[in-house]
Amino acid sequence: MKISDQYKILVTGGAGFIGSNLCEHFLGLGHKVICLDNFSTGHRHNLKDFIENPNFKLIEGDIRNVADCVLAVEGVDYVLHQAALGSVPRSINDPITSNDVNVSGFLNMLVASRDAKIKRFVYAASSSTYGDSEGLPKVEEVIGKPLSPYAITKYVNELYAEIFSRTYGLETIGLRYFNVFGRKQDPNGAYAAVIPKFVMQFMNYESPVINGDGNYSRDFTYIDNVIQMNELAVTSQNADSINTVYNTAFGDRNTLNDLVGYLKKYLAEFDPKIAEVEIIYGANRAGDIPHSLASINKAKKMLGYDPKYSLQEGLKEAVSWYWNNLK
Repeated sequence: MKISDQYKILVTGGAGFIGSNLCEHFLGLGHKVICLDNFSTGHRHNLKDFIENPNFKLIEGDIRNVADCVLAVEGVDYVLHQAALGSVPRSINDPITSNDVNVSGFLNMLVASRDAKIKRFVYAASSSTYGDSEGLPKVEEVIGKPLSPYAITKYVNELYAEIFSRTYGLETIGLRYFNVFGRKQDPNGAYAAVIPKFVMQFMNYESPVINGDGNYSRDFTYIDNVIQMNELAVTSQNADSINTVYNTAFGDRNTLNDLVGYLKKYLAEFDPKIAEVEIIYGANRAGDIPHSLASINKAKKMLGYDPKYSLQEGLKEAVSWYWNNLK
């Protein structure tokens, strides 16, 4: 994709954390962007900076409704499918709804995209697909058994995408996201991600609760690295790079204790009292894997992926955004 060319890009879940950042990015490159969202987990305030952009269109609809999917893909060149119900605990508490959205909704989008003859279907896959595989780093071709209903739904997405590529010739690329964080990530709600939740607690002088002893580790991935991967997945002209999946991460891991230490340090630069907030340790969470670390060699080789933001660099950006927008 040349920046001088204008394409029509559909971002499902475009009012969510990752989706709204993708909408903003591709609008900034001069493309037309359609957002499909039912606002079950997305927010209208995530769209406020570009809702009036003449190249932006919002369709309030649900991927579980085939008619909404068909309407959304009309005239579209590329689909960035981000719509899903995230969270392992949510899927454990309500596996039926997670399956309806993440599997049935995904299939609806595949069928609509196939019928509309879109150029490429890029979708949000998940590191949860690695399940009980203990090897590190995680390599795309080696996975284990899923540990939650959510993980099952995301693995089924990959299987469906592969079948649609083989059977119907639909170009697909799956991006296995590893613990994405950054601006616009929702700090509220029962299933809020750990980084924005901890940030808000620190800003309110509340003690964050770490599940376990804090030595579980994750490959925390800043949003701008994810945006880069999505753009590379859309623009790749390498025939060997499509119809497969890629780890989308920084390629390093940090413990939850590391994470909390960095958050305290960077937030204390805005408010020194935050450095005094104590940490509470609780029980391990059901469905959690102890350690996660991605190999990003495949993405580097096939797509030219070159992530710019480490955890520390991303946290500095994220903390500044939260302080200036949510304090």
